[in-house]
Amino acid sequence: MVEPVQQFDVISMGRIGVDLYPLQSGVPLAQVRSFGKFLGGSAANIAVAAARLGRSTAVITRTGADPFGTYLHQTLTDLGVDNRWVTPIEDCPTPVTFCELFPPDDFPLYFYRHPKAPDLEIHTDELDYFAIRSAGIFWITGTGLSDEPSRSATLAALKCRDTSGTTVFDLDWRPALWNDTAWADPEEARPYYAEALRHATVAVGNLDECEVATGIREPHACAEALLAAGVELAVVKLGPKGVLAVHRDGTTAEVPPVPVEVVNGLGAGDAFGGALCHGLLSGWELERTVRYANAAGAHVAARLACSAAMPTPAEVDGLLNGVAP
Repeated sequence: MVEPVQQFDVISMGRIGVDLYPLQSGVPLAQVRSFGKFLGGSAANIAVAAARLGRSTAVITRTGADPFGTYLHQTLTDLGVDNRWVTPIEDCPTPVTFCELFPPDDFPLYFYRHPKAPDLEIHTDELDYFAIRSAGIFWITGTGLSDEPSRSATLAALKCRDTSGTTVFDLDWRPALWNDTAWADPEEARPYYAEALRHATVAVGNLDECEVATGIREPHACAEALLAAGVELAVVKLGPKGVLAVHRDGTTAEVPPVPVEVVNGLGAGDAFGGALCHGLLSGWELERTVRYANAAGAHVAARLACSAAMPTPAEVDGLLNGVAP
């Protein structure tokens, strides 16, 4: 007898690593005296964010076969994420990321992902296609397209989804993470983005990322170009101007940011993404979903950590009701 596949609300695929964030703000990295250690990486953070909102989540990724990899496995479990598809890779150390904190809007990142990040060593024949297809939401990122074998595995996972459920493409353009520097050129990367967009139902990105995907920078034109590329919903993050979301059916939502005193803005986008998943799975109307996601992002921006700071429903509701984070 074949055992039934467990259906997850959200499965994300892509980046994971250890974030080492300064415990001193407003100073360059060379002058930082101490750091806090946290689970990081956009795909892992998305799964954590959705789990904190009560969703069943899993992440498909790889770590190094080292103590940092062990830490990430345990932390995923502690934060409510299924780690069955998180496996260690020999000879690829677990990535580490440092940042500098210059609130409210300057947070330089320093990625250590050499000689190659293990999350780029995901192969097509390792994927659980039945589970990917049955998930309520499947979430992939642009970094997953940056190198082989991850690129082929990411596209294979997208194709297996067909039109089942909601498939989110986080445009996630980070040139420093493309191992082959020749591909760290938007013009060269754009065909891979176009292929992914053909199989996604939702695209999410800031203006820079939307420009990489479409060649267009004006927000409304960006959204229309993403819809023309194949998605049903385009979400364009506008930083201090809020968020623009446009659905293929003509529904539009333009939502201002939730004001908070920013401590570290790096996890806000992932908190937004996890909450976006929650709203889409709940069947909320577009403006409510985007407002909720904005509040989740603001909650994390007011804290040092990313994954460990992802909000609960009560915390998001508190922000929406004017309660300070």
